[in-house]
Amino acid sequence: MEECMKATIFALMAGLCWGIGEVCTKSVLHSGKVGPLTAIAVRSAIALPIIWLVWFLARDGVFGAAAEPKGWMRAESSILVKLVLGSGLLAGAIAMVCFYLSLKFGPVSQVKPIAFCVAPAVAVLLGWLVLGESMDIRKGIAIVLILAGVILLTAKS
Repeated sequence: MEECMKATIFALMAGLCWGIGEVCTKSVLHSGKVGPLTAIAVRSAIALPIIWLVWFLARDGVFGAAAEPKGWMRAESSILVKLVLGSGLLAGAIAMVCFYLSLKFGPVSQVKPIAFCVAPAVAVLLGWLVLGESMDIRKGIAIVLILAGVILLTAKS
């Protein structure tokens, strides 16, 4: 299967899982019996063993050769700083805390589109500015349309 197709399938699966998962989370938070930090702790406690298992299998080539490089802890310090601070702290911890708190206080029909609209817009812009990825008028228009759609979807009547 071609790489682009794999990326699309996994992205769709992630979106489907997140969409269903956040509705479940909002329902749990709405019950008043579970708080947002408890929900994050449970989510992480359930996710981590599974993630480590999949990592271990990928590292040993179960998903194909070189699916997960070995020796990541010996990477340059700049890579490890981005991994720990960017992926772990910002995306992993702070974003999840903010997202779960927003689910506690707002409807999932507003919170999810806002969070998952800002993320790709920021990623496309930073991909262009920091990583040198391509940017054209089509992508610019798409970002504006996505942002406009979320504003229409989430704005009070």
